Amino acid sequence: MRKKILFITGSINQTSQMYQISRHLEDFDCWFSQLFPDIQFLKGLLKYTSIANRTVLANHFREKSENYLHQFGAQIDYGGDRHHYDLVVNCTDMIVAEKFRQTKTIWVQEGMVDKPTLLTGLVKAFGLPPYCSGDTSLNGSTNVCDIYCTASVGYKNYFARSGTDPDKLIVTGIPNYDNQRQFLTNDFPLRNYVMVATTDMRETYRFENRPAFIKHAAKIADGRQLLFKLHPNEKIERAEAEIKKYAPEGTLVFSNGNTNHMIANCCELITQYSTVVYTGIALGKKVHSYFDLQELHRLAPIQNGGTSAKNIAQICRGYINFSGKKEDFLKGFTFKADSEPYLEVQYA
Repeated sequence: MRKKILFITGSINQTSQMYQISRHLEDFDCWFSQLFPDIQFLKGLLKYTSIANRTVLANHFREKSENYLHQFGAQIDYGGDRHHYDLVVNCTDMIVAEKFRQTKTIWVQEGMVDKPTLLTGLVKAFGLPPYCSGDTSLNGSTNVCDIYCTASVGYKNYFARSGTDPDKLIVTGIPNYDNQRQFLTNDFPLRNYVMVATTDMRETYRFENRPAFIKHAAKIADGRQLLFKLHPNEKIERAEAEIKKYAPEGTLVFSNGNTNHMIANCCELITQYSTVVYTGIALGKKVHSYFDLQELHRLAPIQNGGTSAKNIAQICRGYINFSGKKEDFLKGFTFKADSEPYLEVQYA
């Protein structure tokens, strides 16, 4: 009987990364579950309030993820109740089901994590559940999984400083951000514009002065063509109305389309709190962000020609087949990346 692996999914980005990893583990019985609440408090929030509607726990995120997986014929087991699993691969360590705490677990970084806030510090100080931070600032920092697959040496150091055992952290790269130069070949018809990639701060209950941000972007563009690519989680009609009101006439707005192709064709990239800033960095674009730029260049995901999924699968395979105690696996495991990084990003 083949050993079983459960991949925990979330956003489409997280879901597509998990599916890519599973493609290198086809000799195992792979199943997928959207992130789910396993305690009454979270179940109550989902059932009786709208607080979680903009998180990946919500049904509309589950529907998107499962629709994505169905097109590949992937096996769905929401909640992970159908089988006993030999390995669980997590897209977040902020919510890990109690029933999997004794199972072998691996965490895979999705992309950028939110800036720590005062609330983040309070959550840590009082030992509250990580999701009480209301954002992703503690993702990768809870130390509850057995192995952590990170995007770069910079992020390995970041998560170690934030609370995760450095011996658990392995730099593998992350599937959707490890081969950005592939996007230089595309059929997006526009070129040489200043691109703005927005963030769903308001939809996730964070403060944003969107009119001020639009005016700031217009100032950076300084008469050049502006193009806004809206976050898929945003309220589109509101965002479009604000851009029409505060941006220069002729500003372009896209709510759909390949964001990476748009970045590849721009001359300058303006972001807020978006992982796509790493696409701009990898492609040598001048970038703007609410994050410190020097820190972003240190954290930028390694570019290894698209081999991160295979790297992570190598660790999954080794760990699921390891017969000793969980804590002994990394003592004898030697990770060898499938491809060395071909682009070392330097801050200019």
